[in-house]
Amino acid sequence: MKNGVIWQDIDGNDIQAHGGCIIKHGDTYYWYGEHKGADNCPGTTRVDVIGVSCYSSKNLRDWKYEGLALESNKDDPESPLYYKKVLERPKVIYNAKNNNFVLWAHADSADYVFGGIAVAVSDTPTGPFKFLYAKQPNKQDSRDMTIYQDIDGTAYLVHSKDWNKTMNISRLNDDYTETDGFYVSVLIDQEREAPALFYKDGMYYMVSSGCTGWLPNQALFARCEHMLGKWKLIDNPCRGEKMDTTFDGQSTYIFEVDGEFYLMLDHWHPNDLKTSGYSILKIDILEGNNLRVNWADEWKGI
Repeated sequence: MKNGVIWQDIDGNDIQAHGGCIIKHGDTYYWYGEHKGADNCPGTTRVDVIGVSCYSSKNLRDWKYEGLALESNKDDPESPLYYKKVLERPKVIYNAKNNNFVLWAHADSADYVFGGIAVAVSDTPTGPFKFLYAKQPNKQDSRDMTIYQDIDGTAYLVHSKDWNKTMNISRLNDDYTETDGFYVSVLIDQEREAPALFYKDGMYYMVSSGCTGWLPNQALFARCEHMLGKWKLIDNPCRGEKMDTTFDGQSTYIFEVDGEFYLMLDHWHPNDLKTSGYSILKIDILEGNNLRVNWADEWKGI
């Protein structure tokens, strides 16, 4: 699987799972993302919302399409899932307490004024997910976002707010279906988006991008010894050709395999979004808690 281009599933069809995440449940990996398998709306850099795709794999290389885990609504203009609105950056988390799966995504109006989240649940990883609600978490706007599960099982919504000026870390309830009212604001006025997090040996790390629209920019990583502490931006972790534009990509999610961590990138093609590519790159933790993400031409899976 060549990094930087769109990949195909086991049936030879383009994988439509943009802005998403990869989780493991049992012996299977599940990849969720935005299905953008249609032409751009005329004169725009958007595709009508199709829904959230789900793919499954045993080796992170051979992906089977499992269908739409969450579909858009074609009939009700008042629905938060209406296909003319926005549904981006879907993330799924497993809740052991309820033995179910919870999907969070950036939900927005077509003009991006609403700035909220959508939540849905399913008893199975492939869905279909049942839509619960859409709103602004803690009565604040939420734009680029991810869901992170801490080592103690506590889950957090990590989202840019104030029109991407600042990042919020908002704690979720035990069901992972609501924010519980407690949050902290971090990276204040740093204008970061596309957060992706992981924890290793007493340190939390966050990779994010700058706010330059569809244009790729330099990734930065931040670190903190406490999830709800004072995060500090450090440096660009990328090394290799085009490192200053994150290899012409944008951070999407970080997942773990056998104690190693991997960064997913989206390579956006704003004028033809359905052809946007993917990369998966290994993250190395260096002395002094610094990160390195070296470019690799190919993702071989496990």
